[in-house]
Amino acid sequence: MSSAIDDILAKYTLQPHEADTSGKLLGASFTVVGNQNVLYTGGSGRQNFPQTAVAWTARSFSWIASMTKLVTTTCLLHLVEQGKVELDVDVRHIVPRLGKMQILKGMLLTHTVGLGYDLADPELIRWSQYIGRKDTNLDWSLDGFDTPFKFAPGEGWYYGTAVDWAGQLLEALTGNTIEAYMQDHVLDPLEMRDTGFWPGKLDHVQDRAVAWSCRGDDKTSLGPGPKLTPTTHEIVSGGAGLYSTADDYGRFLQGLLSGALVSETTLRDMFTPQLDVRQSDMLNAIAGQFHDMFAPEFPTNMRLDHGLGGIMNMADVDGKRRKGSLSWCGMCNGRWWIDREAGIAAVLVVNVLPLGDPVVNKLLDELERAVYGGLLHAKRS
Repeated sequence: MSSAIDDILAKYTLQPHEADTSGKLLGASFTVVGNQNVLYTGGSGRQNFPQTAVAWTARSFSWIASMTKLVTTTCLLHLVEQGKVELDVDVRHIVPRLGKMQILKGMLLTHTVGLGYDLADPELIRWSQYIGRKDTNLDWSLDGFDTPFKFAPGEGWYYGTAVDWAGQLLEALTGNTIEAYMQDHVLDPLEMRDTGFWPGKLDHVQDRAVAWSCRGDDKTSLGPGPKLTPTTHEIVSGGAGLYSTADDYGRFLQGLLSGALVSETTLRDMFTPQLDVRQSDMLNAIAGQFHDMFAPEFPTNMRLDHGLGGIMNMADVDGKRRKGSLSWCGMCNGRWWIDREAGIAAVLVVNVLPLGDPVVNKLLDELERAVYGGLLHAKRS
């Protein structure tokens, strides 16, 4: 069945000496893991636009953007397990910059605190223009993350910088940087040597770094894309700052799935719906409005919720993941999911803008159907 996945990846990616970029990705890598084994890992395409560029593999190195959030969430849940903080404790006194309204730690991990992303929100764009603000969320600075609340904490659901502030909470509670804590408690134990917040410090991955790409206005052609991430920054972004590979991120997903990173109780909490009716309705309204960006792997009428670390599908997806799976994505269209019922997790790493790329969405659908139709069947037999 691995050959079927190889064929799918090859169909959607630029092969050596292939010039026509229509309906193609520069490259893609995909890893599927079980509790104790790797079911598939591979890649296809090339790391840059020249037709003789190095091949894209499962170890090709890319910005994974908001796929960072699950790693930071896992680190925060370590502190819950250690009794250093509780999910329903007000954290304003720990991170005073969060302001005067009551904010519970759990809200930071479920996007119910009311914070948005300033470059994607018309109201926050107008606010920045009105006050002459130059900092943005992508500066990865405290001022860049400091934006008004869209609503009072707990009164809705809105995707934004909450996990970045959760990272600041972790630093305040541990007296350590997110980077150092993550290195000691996640990256080193899982031997994730190709993952970090400062790509320039990882000398050994430089020949595996992939080019940025962007889909044309015609929705099919592909060209070089803008580099969105800063080279220098004040703080590391717990919400979007990591660079990694499909191979490394697969190690992380397996660490969660197998219980190597958190306890069974914590894992159950991560896969428990966290939203009330009002929050859930808002999440589902946004998912419906921005379906191709937000939830392309689900039918448009599928009810979603949010666990600790990602969104949850509240019913089985025909031919694909089971009810209660956890998943999320990154700005460059990478996606992961964990299906505890099936006992598998998977990650797709690509680097193409903008989010909601139609080619990636088709690729993801075919890959997932191949996993559940082939690899999962082989795993059980």
